[in-house]
Amino acid sequence: MSGGRASQDASPNGLHASSNGLRESPDGLHASSTELRQSPDGLHASPSESHANPVPLEAGSAEQQASPGARGVSPVPQDAASTTSPRSARQGANVHAWVELLRLPALFTVPGDALAGAAAAGARPNPRTLVAIASSLCLYEAGMALNDWADRAEDAVDRPHRPLPSGRISPTAALAAAGGLTAAGLALASTAGRRPLAVAGALAATVWSYDLVLKRTPAGPVAMAAARSLDLLLGGVAANGDIRRALPSALALGTHTLAVTTVSRHETQGGSPWAPLSGLATTAALAWSITRDGTEQDRQPVRDRRLGRDLHAGQDRHAGGARQPGGARKQPGRDRKPGPDWQSGGARPPGRAAATAANLVSLRGALAAVYAATAARPLFHAALNPSPQLTQRAVGGGIRAMIPLQAALAARSGAPVTALLTAALAPAARRFGRKVSMT
Repeated sequence: MSGGRASQDASPNGLHASSNGLRESPDGLHASSTELRQSPDGLHASPSESHANPVPLEAGSAEQQASPGARGVSPVPQDAASTTSPRSARQGANVHAWVELLRLPALFTVPGDALAGAAAAGARPNPRTLVAIASSLCLYEAGMALNDWADRAEDAVDRPHRPLPSGRISPTAALAAAGGLTAAGLALASTAGRRPLAVAGALAATVWSYDLVLKRTPAGPVAMAAARSLDLLLGGVAANGDIRRALPSALALGTHTLAVTTVSRHETQGGSPWAPLSGLATTAALAWSITRDGTEQDRQPVRDRRLGRDLHAGQDRHAGGARQPGGARKQPGRDRKPGPDWQSGGARPPGRAAATAANLVSLRGALAAVYAATAARPLFHAALNPSPQLTQRAVGGGIRAMIPLQAALAARSGAPVTALLTAALAPAARRFGRKVSMT
């Protein structure tokens, strides 16, 4: 066989000359190939011959590669990939459709509501705060699903790529998801007590009223602002805080939401620059209100969230002393046991208290600056050119700006750890927001 192959390689013209003969007698070719398959050892019978002509070795290696069973490897069915890859592709497409419908990157803006609410209410975060966050996440996603269900006819014209008009998710499934998430959010809030359940119920009613009735009315932005404010109050109530102290922070967050929602009413077709300009004015006013001196939160004692002690109490004691039973005031250096009060478990030294207060002022100022920069830049671009694309970017920037705003409100309430934890969510929101739109 090697000799015949060599002769063919040596005289290719002879091979072409006898090609007609090969075509006229195909049975002879089949017979010879059968002999080769019946006697494969003949290829290895003469090593010298194999070295002289390496072509049969190549043919043998090709034959071994074509039959992995000869090497002890079980062959893989060729139709395995064809049966699994379409299914996995469909599953991946369905998951991406739901991620797009629920706008999952926007979820990073939700935990800060409950955290800022607990800080503004003068309470420390506790397990009930986590319950409030979980309830808020469910109600927020219920609003997202219900929003697309209510806008499916409008999206079919303006945004046909959305999951519902494109047919990737059925309207029935979206409505069922909205109902199920609402029920889950209310059930979670009920485990935190009656007051959290009442606030969560008002929040759910506001969300459904906005999506189904109020969205296209002048009251739409006000309803959305009320929903965000209620979400912050839910965190304060769940942490057993004073809800009246949380009202200024809830008003600030609601004001920002009002401005963003007003801009979003023109995100599909564009509009006048007045909505972005009003958003710029609102952002500047909120940033100033957070950083200004003399706020109600500044006049109240700043509390150390780790120890639960009054940082200003030590300075007041050492400056004015304490009254004796007869009405006379003790002097700071007399009638006192050796050692400062803070060493025996009292308040912290006045120097550290002042330093902590200064750090809080610096922290909230930095967070307010981040908030202003995040919201103002896309709003400025949309004011210069109120096109749909730039308007959508302004809305997305306003949604992301809620995170530094929540952190700044927590810092203003005297909770630096909560503020930093909230601010840490901003990079994740920005990163995932580049893959899936928040609007």
